[in-house]
Amino acid sequence: MATTRNNINLYNIKTRYAGISVSDSGGNGLPVLLIHGNSSCKEVFLHQINQLKGKYRVLALDLPGHGLSSNATEPRQAYSMLAYAHTVIEALEKIGINRVVVFGWSLGGHIGLEMLALFPKMIGLMICGTPPVSVGADNVALGFRPGLGLAGKAEFTEEDVKNFVSDTYGVNAPQDPFIVEAVVRTDGLARQYMFEAFLSPQATDQTLLAETSEIPLAIVNGAHDPYINFDYIAGLKYRNLWQGKVFNLAGIGHAPFWEAPELFNPVLVEFLKEF
Repeated sequence: MATTRNNINLYNIKTRYAGISVSDSGGNGLPVLLIHGNSSCKEVFLHQINQLKGKYRVLALDLPGHGLSSNATEPRQAYSMLAYAHTVIEALEKIGINRVVVFGWSLGGHIGLEMLALFPKMIGLMICGTPPVSVGADNVALGFRPGLGLAGKAEFTEEDVKNFVSDTYGVNAPQDPFIVEAVVRTDGLARQYMFEAFLSPQATDQTLLAETSEIPLAIVNGAHDPYINFDYIAGLKYRNLWQGKVFNLAGIGHAPFWEAPELFNPVLVEFLKEF
C-alpha cells in the first residue's frame, strides 16, 4: 500500500529476502536510484531528493535489515553486497525500471559496483566512500584506513552508536535524530554477515568491475573521509572514469552529500547531465 509524504510516494515491495521500503518521487524523468550505507536509511538523501525531484524520477530504498524495510528472512544469505545487489535489482524490476543511474554511498557504492556485472539497465554509477577492492582480507585492507571495527560489529553499545555516527557523518555534520535511530534500528547481523562476506574468498573482485566498467563511473569522496585510502582509489586503472579523475571535496568527511550538499549536489547534477 502506497502512502505520500512531502509529494514523495512511499511503498513496500516484497522481495525474496525482505520487504523493501521505497521512496519514489514519480514523474517521467530519468530514474535515479540512491543507495545508502551501512546502518543508515534512505532519508539520508533528503537534500538530493529535494534537488532532483521534478526533473528526475528519484528513487531511494532501505536495504534489508535497515530503516523501514524488514529484517531478512534468511540473514546469512541476504546480508552481503552481492545479495543486496540482487535485492535492489529485484525491487527495480518489480517497479518496472528499464534504465537507471545509481548513486551509492559507502556500502551502497559497493552494491552499485556489484550491479555492474548484474544489471545492464544501469547506465551510470556514482560511488562515494567506496574503495573498489579485490578479493580477500589483505586486498580489502588496501582500500581502507585502519579502524573499520564497528562496520562489522553485531551489537552496538550507546558509545558505539555515538562513535559510529560521528565517524560516518562527520563531527560537524547535522546529527538529526533519524540518523541515530537508523543506526539503532539496523539488524546487527546485517553488519556482521555483510562484513564477513566482504572479507571472504568468495567475494566479488570489485577492482576488476570498476576498472573494466563500460558505463561511466563517477567517484566523489570527501577529502577528510576517515575510512578510505585515497592513494589506493586514485591508483586504479579505470576504463571509463567520469571526467578522467577522482573528485575529493575539500574539508568534508565520509558523507559529503549530507555534510555539505551545497558542494556535493552540483557534482551529482553535472554527472546526471551525461544521460
